[in-house]
Amino acid sequence: MIFVFNLKIMIFGLKRINFRVFVLQKTWCVAKPSSSQAELLENVNFACSQVDCRILEKGGACYSPDNLMNHASIAMNIYYQCKGRNPWNCHFGNTGLISLTDPSK
Repeated sequence: MIFVFNLKIMIFGLKRINFRVFVLQKTWCVAKPSSSQAELLENVNFACSQVDCRILEKGGACYSPDNLMNHASIAMNIYYQCKGRNPWNCHFGNTGLISLTDPSK
């Protein structure tokens, strides 16, 4: 997410300077806990048809824990990150949730 702040600063009461400050915040896309198994599977299939999901294969860096909720969240997040971290890249039929905290920690 990008937060934009417009600041106006007056220096010694003589000159006004306008600043535009951009604050970038890291975000992640995860599957909503209320998502059904069918929705999660559909999300994995869609995301992995668009981006490289090899890290989810057996022996891959993100294979464990081996459950659909975890794999869907990772696939959805890879898609979200690769497509520009726009809110619509995490919609997934209203089964995606944008997180401000790192879900891997």
